[in-house]
Amino acid sequence: MVRLGDISVRRFKLSDQFVNQYKDQNVPWGPVGYITFKRTYARRLSEFDSNATGTEEWYQTCRRVIEGMFGIQKRHVVATGLEWNDAKAQRTAKEAYDRLFTLKWTPPGRGLWMMGTKFIYERTGAGLFNCAFRSTKDLSSKGGYLFAWMMDALMVGIGVGFDTLGAGTLTINEPQWTKDIHMIEDSREGWVNSVHLLLDGYFLGKKVPQFDYSLIRGAGELIKGFGGTSSGPDPLIELHKNLKELYDDKIGEEISSVDIVDTENLIGRCVVAGNVRRSAALALGQAEDKEYLTMKNDQDKLYHHRWGSNNSFEAKVGMDYSWHAAQSQQNGEPGYIWLENARFYGRMKDGERYDDTKVMGFNPCVEQQLEDGELCCLVETFPAKHDTYEDYIRTLKIAYLYGKTVTLINTHWPETNAIMLKNRRIGLSQSGVVQAFNKFGRREVYDWCDKAYDEVQRMDEEYSDWLCIPRSVRMTSIKPSGTVSLLNGSTPGIHFPEDEYYIRRIRFSKNSTLLPALKAAGYKIEKDAYSPNTMCVEFPVHEPHFTKGKRDVSMWEQLEIAAQYQNYWADNSVSITVTFKPSEASQIKDALEMYETRLKAVSFLKYEETGYKQAPYEPITKQQYEEMIAKVAPIQRINTDEGGVGSKFCTNDTCTI
Repeated sequence: MVRLGDISVRRFKLSDQFVNQYKDQNVPWGPVGYITFKRTYARRLSEFDSNATGTEEWYQTCRRVIEGMFGIQKRHVVATGLEWNDAKAQRTAKEAYDRLFTLKWTPPGRGLWMMGTKFIYERTGAGLFNCAFRSTKDLSSKGGYLFAWMMDALMVGIGVGFDTLGAGTLTINEPQWTKDIHMIEDSREGWVNSVHLLLDGYFLGKKVPQFDYSLIRGAGELIKGFGGTSSGPDPLIELHKNLKELYDDKIGEEISSVDIVDTENLIGRCVVAGNVRRSAALALGQAEDKEYLTMKNDQDKLYHHRWGSNNSFEAKVGMDYSWHAAQSQQNGEPGYIWLENARFYGRMKDGERYDDTKVMGFNPCVEQQLEDGELCCLVETFPAKHDTYEDYIRTLKIAYLYGKTVTLINTHWPETNAIMLKNRRIGLSQSGVVQAFNKFGRREVYDWCDKAYDEVQRMDEEYSDWLCIPRSVRMTSIKPSGTVSLLNGSTPGIHFPEDEYYIRRIRFSKNSTLLPALKAAGYKIEKDAYSPNTMCVEFPVHEPHFTKGKRDVSMWEQLEIAAQYQNYWADNSVSITVTFKPSEASQIKDALEMYETRLKAVSFLKYEETGYKQAPYEPITKQQYEEMIAKVAPIQRINTDEGGVGSKFCTNDTCTI
């Protein structure tokens, strides 16, 4: 891997003549695609040209992404003394641009937001990765560093999975409080370091200074590079206070699994309040640890911070699922993760493999199996947006190249770089799977998956040889998707749509400059019932080629689709949250016994009509849809200086915290 800022080579550029062809072309947006793009991914043009105003349009974002992608390839090739063929690269880049512009594939939201930015070139390549996993098994020796690492990752926008193996490995100490003053730097690193110092006091008995927060910029000021606005020092002050309260009561006691999860949850709460806006985490506990598995029953702590992770446990093939299934029936947790399947299998049809046995856990949405300290890079493809298998394979080649390219860059964590150098793990995903079923038929789609997987293996052999790097240990998965799938109107991952006709509600800051354009176009806008500073906008949606929605599909059909994709496509994992009806609740135990050898992970969630105001999705009739759509006009362009909020991690409606 190369540190991008260390190499003085000319950046890769597409010609203005080529890009300008797309300036006035129509983009095949989904019903909420354009507004989602402007709200989330359009960066301020002044970041790249101090004289420019406004924010990116789609053709400009595509240029930033493709030039960033091929620029990383060029830097790697030049740095290693290999031959760079610019003419060939230009041909491939132009096809990549066109297929991205037409939304046949996309980078993850992370890539749309960060690829091609100065932050990636000058600070750390970690901003391009979706998710990570950290084990706490070495907590007694590494102390606060492990939680500082997780906080650092969350603040860069990486979702983090973590385990509770550190429980019982150390005794909580009374810190050595000093009168030394520690000025906290106004940076991500400054915040992280302060938490590291504080936790080392409790975990390792080290000295802890007095913290001075005066250097931290005030609330509302712009954050250069990563984007967003400052929250001021209050969230960090609150975090320090909460951690002291947690561990002051436990001095002399062994650290517990609940303590570990609480610590990460409190950190996640701080990150959310600190204007990263979202935080994703997954806790991986043990099957027999009832205190951990019931920790969210404490409602006060749940609403304060324990919402900060999805909690799962390491399931064992052949175990008794009775107690855990009963829990799932009630509140959708815990999730089930079969690490033994992850360690010894890629695709289930290919039989046992022993090249990924160091896997320790999963990312927050469980589509990527990971070693301790490893990151994952995801890429989205949309089979239903193609008419032929051959066309899909050309798109898949571009998506593969994006994922492989991201493995060429360094993070700022040496131990992570060491893992990434050898594993080169990526996650080529599919969304709109149900739409592909409706368009081509299930057998055809599964056949596409099987053949395409072999093509991916061939691609990896060819391009790894060209780049002189190891083959990727795993390359395919099914992520749940979310914001990215909204761009072209695809259903997320393998999940079914809400209904044939529904209202999709999206929230904006009350001061958002996007709202006047939406109002002028006729969309219904009202105050958020739950947040005084937020407005709620209603978008009518019609799902084409509809056959069934979430309320119609059985638990068993969802499980079978996941198993088929784990068989024919995913050598990492399939992310699936199975919705079940009350009549199916008693069958969860049987379902786990039937699918424990066919899946690597699964979670369950009771399907219920929400019944609360301004739900994200609300089914409506065809007549209601036609009445709503008749009142609105399509929005082609919005002129605003309001930059997107950014995609902060592997975001979707299921795993978003």
